[in-house]
Amino acid sequence: MKTKISNQIFPFVLFFNWIASLSVITMMLLTCIDVILRFFRCPIPGVYETVGLLGAIFVSFSLANTSLTKSHIAVDFLVNKFSRTMQNIIYCIHSLVSTGLFGLIAWQSIWYALDLKANGEVSSTLQISTYPFVFGIAIGCFMLCLVLSTQFVENGYALIFRTKKRTG
Repeated sequence: MKTKISNQIFPFVLFFNWIASLSVITMMLLTCIDVILRFFRCPIPGVYETVGLLGAIFVSFSLANTSLTKSHIAVDFLVNKFSRTMQNIIYCIHSLVSTGLFGLIAWQSIWYALDLKANGEVSSTLQISTYPFVFGIAIGCFMLCLVLSTQFVENGYALIFRTKKRTG
């Protein structure tokens, strides 16, 4: 069962995935250009920390799409041997626990970003404020929480109404 909520968050998930894609392309281009310029003894200053900050955006903004499209690595050869009802129970528990974990990560990321902002923390070479990137991590984790909550509802529906479909 595709819920109305799942259909409503899908455009946001795709938007965040596009931002993640742009960040990984930027990381690749910066690294390649920096390597080429090193041959001419003219490296780009701050590439290492820029790639690190973009990596945080890439990973956190791609989490929701990865979960929604089931593109993550799942070792479920054991779970597939259980009945459909037991599979739905396992996926409900998984979705609920994962929602709690990533909700906690999002919440702590917000507090950490506020602390970084209050202290005026910046990166070492380029002096870029780091708190927006930590807020980005919180936003990515929050989007993942929305996807996992939707999967919990879908698996719960399948469990209650004994439908064959499961998401997990």
